[in-house]
Amino acid sequence: MRLPPLPADQWDDRTRGALAALLPRARRNPDGAGPAMSALARHPDLAEAYLGFGVYLLFRSTLPPRVREIAILRIAHRRQCAYEWAHHVAMADSTGLSDADIDGIRDGRLTGEFDRLLLAAVDELDEKSQLSDTTWAALSDYLDEHQRMDLVFTVGGYAMVAMAFNTFGIQPDHER
Repeated sequence: MRLPPLPADQWDDRTRGALAALLPRARRNPDGAGPAMSALARHPDLAEAYLGFGVYLLFRSTLPPRVREIAILRIAHRRQCAYEWAHHVAMADSTGLSDADIDGIRDGRLTGEFDRLLLAAVDELDEKSQLSDTTWAALSDYLDEHQRMDLVFTVGGYAMVAMAFNTFGIQPDHER
């Protein structure tokens, strides 16, 4: 791991405060924060700035949770981010995604028309850094304008996280 968790003796009030947007008080410590947040704790200003955005994407976005998790899992797979993949597979069941859905996201083969469109949109954003007029219009049959904007930012935000976690060498505690 290039960027190991911040050692316990280096955690201070500023470090814990930077993680406040995402972690409850009881988890703002080296043991409770997990490998990703413990690595981000090395740079409290960055952690605080990013986590505000990350909390929006994960908890306040206009995307339905199932749609959000399809997008996150697809970009995590495409970017080969083991931590992001494992973390969001663990959340998938609570959003209505089945094991077959998770396999389909990884393989790029979901059965529903909208689900296939979501996969294609994530792939297009990842490959071209934009959506074609055709894809944008097709998404408007299922998502309103705010949801389409949130989809673009979710894919981009989690692509950035995958880049950071892969570079820092952050590994999951468990994998699927």
